[in-house]
Amino acid sequence: MMEASFDTEESFDDPSCLAPQPPGSVSPARRQITEVKETKITVNCVTFPLPGDGPEQQLLKPNEWSYCDYFWADRKDPQGAAHVTGFEVLLQKQLKGKQLQKEMAEFIHERIKIEEEYAKNLSKLSLSPLALHTEVEKPLLTFRGDSFKKDLKKYDHHIADLRKQLASRFAGVEKARKALADRQKDLEVKTQQLEVKLSNKTEEDIKKARRKSTQAGDDLMRSLDLYNQTQSKWFEEMVTTSMELEKLEVERVEWAQQHLRQYTTLRHETDMFNQSTVEPVDQLLQSMDPAKDRELWVKENKTGEVRPVDLDI
Repeated sequence: MMEASFDTEESFDDPSCLAPQPPGSVSPARRQITEVKETKITVNCVTFPLPGDGPEQQLLKPNEWSYCDYFWADRKDPQGAAHVTGFEVLLQKQLKGKQLQKEMAEFIHERIKIEEEYAKNLSKLSLSPLALHTEVEKPLLTFRGDSFKKDLKKYDHHIADLRKQLASRFAGVEKARKALADRQKDLEVKTQQLEVKLSNKTEEDIKKARRKSTQAGDDLMRSLDLYNQTQSKWFEEMVTTSMELEKLEVERVEWAQQHLRQYTTLRHETDMFNQSTVEPVDQLLQSMDPAKDRELWVKENKTGEVRPVDLDI
């Protein structure tokens, strides 16, 4: 739904909007609304500037491919749901990272079985199964235990609750907007009746309609203020929480890199006759970079970098 902005004082209080108008004419207030260029669009209760309107937004963390810059919009759910929020995409990244750690640990576990069998024949050339277990497998497997998923759910529920509040506030704005339109229409009808028959009753009706129209305008402004406050709170929490998730991902990549390097170190110490099999792994581990990993992932999975803006009338 697209939203247009206009001067509320002139719309609600300008005497010209209350003066009698020729039959079939459009009041100044209504004419003003139709002439204002629409500059914003509201999607799933979040308000964004239209492309090319207003000052260009600068990234919050330029050149860092930060989570807080690229996941503001929702996108269609490939599984058939109405939409997936950008924050949900970030949460799924965390869960996949946790699964990857588990798969790494399972690989080391299988390697331990191989080394135990190998040790029966060539004990001097085999890795210590105990060293593999304590220095590589266990740290990978226990990194961020069962409480991690609970922490992610807390993040999820917190941001989801803010989106629900935002949807409720937006519904309040739409209700107040409709009420104002109805009051302005009633006021216009009564002012046009002055042309037909001027009476004390008609003037009194106009005064009453004017008061109701002004009250409806005030109600709309309060609803807009509540909506914008809620959207601002959601925005702040999105920035804070997405940066926290980004930090957690950096820690995960560095943790995996550290313990996989430990694995290759153990291989170097025991497999002196076959160093060439370890060197390619060493090279890959050396090239691991959390920032580059984030850049590649963000480019592939980002949902939108245009940040929300205040809604107006």
